[in-house]
Parts: sequence; C-alpha cells; structure tokens
Amino acid sequence: MPEETNVAAPATAGDIMRAALTTVEQADHVAAAAYLMKRAGATALMVLDARTGQPAGIITEADIAHAVADGKDVNSVRIHELMTARPTVIRTTTSVLDAAKLMTSGHFRHLPVVDDTGLVGIVDITDVCRALVDRDVSGPPAGMAQPD
Repeated sequence: MPEETNVAAPATAGDIMRAALTTVEQADHVAAAAYLMKRAGATALMVLDARTGQPAGIITEADIAHAVADGKDVNSVRIHELMTARPTVIRTTTSVLDAAKLMTSGHFRHLPVVDDTGLVGIVDITDVCRALVDRDVSGPPAGMAQPD
C-alpha cells in the first residue's frame, strides 16, 4: 500500500498577492509615481486609464531609475512615456512555481494578478521567493556558517 505524504498544495498567486494596490494615472508626472512608491513601500504601481479606470500598464522603480540615468526630468516626464503597457498578468489560481517560471523567463519582477472581476493584486519577486522558501527548516541553509 503506498505511503501517504502530508504535502500541502502549492501556494497560488491569490495566496501571496498584495491586494492593496497603489495606482497612478498615465498623465501623472514620474516624480509623483516615485513619491507614491516611497510612501506606499512599493516597488511598482499599476497605471490606470483615466477614462475607463482599468489597468493600462505598470511602472516600476527600475523604469524610474533608467529615466534618471538617461538624464530625464522626472518632474516633466509623464508616466505613459515610461510604463510597460499591457503587462503580462497572472490569475489568482496561478501556482507560485508557475509565477516564478514566468518571472524568470520574462525577466519580470512584478506580476499583476487578475480574476474574473479584473485586477485584484500584485506579486513581486520577493513574495514569490518567500513562498518558495521552506521556513520550517531548522538552522541556516546548507553551506551557511552557524552563528557563534
């Protein structure tokens, strides 16, 4: 008779997503996005279409850093000039492992999460890594020195 294992079902995007999203509009200045990211402790913001209120894109801290490195004035550049339009999204039922594979293959650090009603959250690479790490392991990971 096969031995039963007590393995939990893999976590889904819905289990680990951040539901409270900070959003901006496409016509806002990039400086406003940077300010909102800092205040919200976020590394990405969803960009809404002012006419429909629906997600139009995503802007990340990397987008802002690249603009600054290129010498752009964040007080005059508009979000729509930097954002990624129609970003790749995942569903609430997407497994964490599948999200990790998508992030790796697409070089994404953020994935908006949708369900049948529309945008419901976002996961970032930290959320995915945290979900994949077994926190029940006693002691440091293999190869790490024990503290004195």
